[in-house]
Amino acid sequence: MAATALAATAPKKNLYENVLERFDRAADLIKLDPNIRVILANSNNELKVNFPVKLDSGKVEVFKGYRIQHNNALGPYKGGLRFHPAVNTDEVRALAAWMTWKTAIAGIPYGGAKGGIQFDPFNYSDSELERITRRFTFALGDNIGPEYDIPAPDVNTNAQIMAWILDTYLSTMPPHERQRCTHVVTGKPILSGGSEGREKATGQGVVNLIELWARDHDFAVNTSTYFVQGYGNVGSWVARLLEPKGAVLVAVEDASCAITNPNGLDAQALTKHVEATGAIKGFAGNYSEVDHATFMSTQADFFIPAALEGQITAETAPDLNVKVVFEAANGPTDPDGGRILRERGIDVLPDILCNSGGVIVSYFEWLQNKRSEFWELEKVDGKLLAKLSHAYDNVRAAAGEFDCDWRTAAYVVALRHLERVYKERGIFP
Repeated sequence: MAATALAATAPKKNLYENVLERFDRAADLIKLDPNIRVILANSNNELKVNFPVKLDSGKVEVFKGYRIQHNNALGPYKGGLRFHPAVNTDEVRALAAWMTWKTAIAGIPYGGAKGGIQFDPFNYSDSELERITRRFTFALGDNIGPEYDIPAPDVNTNAQIMAWILDTYLSTMPPHERQRCTHVVTGKPILSGGSEGREKATGQGVVNLIELWARDHDFAVNTSTYFVQGYGNVGSWVARLLEPKGAVLVAVEDASCAITNPNGLDAQALTKHVEATGAIKGFAGNYSEVDHATFMSTQADFFIPAALEGQITAETAPDLNVKVVFEAANGPTDPDGGRILRERGIDVLPDILCNSGGVIVSYFEWLQNKRSEFWELEKVDGKLLAKLSHAYDNVRAAAGEFDCDWRTAAYVVALRHLERVYKERGIFP
């Protein structure tokens, strides 16, 4: 597999505690109805499965898988599946809650969910990965479904993984129902029902939001410099899409090393190297290799964390030497790091706004499958920009209304949306 991600720095609080801290801040600010508050502070369903898989050697290994469904007030549960050793209940619970906020901000009819398997996929062959994926899908059973809970790619998963999930799920359906269920996952290969633009969707959304922020701050993207942490699907697409716009990539870090060149790194060439080798280590370009602390203190106009959570902390936030952070990863900034960035006057476009391009285009893929349609890339990109522009404007307005940072404003937009829905529908019984 070509995907790669930086190992997360252990946060002082677990990830879900960080989510609740930010949730509480926004809920207090808008005086969220206490009955709705207690619902949104908890997950609807939490599933943990242990399933056996026979490896190439003939040995049987038992894997631990998770699927947490946070909330479905707005529509079917939606969220990615990640394959990573750090996957655990608290992490998946946090990621599922973020999906609830993200879909509410984006204005799409989905709830929030997340899942994954606790293992390192780089230690297994492709045939083993296929068996692990298929067996996990079978173990999930009716806990996923095209109108109930729709997985998608996340860390260390991709279109091929989604194709295996699709095929396994359809094999469990009666023959006459199978063609009505192709939207059980999104992020599929094009020929298996995927959407144009889905692979680059998260990165495209980040670039769209960079340009929207630049418009409001008299900021010239075409003469800007930036650096990226994590060079998997999202980080590499951001760099490839920014390159023709004139922005200069001055440093990159992944799990293997960090490299820097003040005159610019070749994003296209680096992507090809990572696709071939799985890491930026050994790239044949012109650069200097630096340590993590030096990388985090890179002087640039903006920083794009696109690895795992917990990277901008009380220890690293004072080192950042940028005007703005665009969060392409989920949860890259912990609350302590966020407070320091606010004190230093560094803007942050939060993950639940900034990286929502992926779930928005997943929604477009889901619609295309339901309608037996196929949209051209220009239509997908245009609709994505329209959705993101509306979400951006709403968050900017909330930040002005409550005189708060953009992260709190994003939570405000999400919680207000969900509160309205609960008040309209009521609480059963």
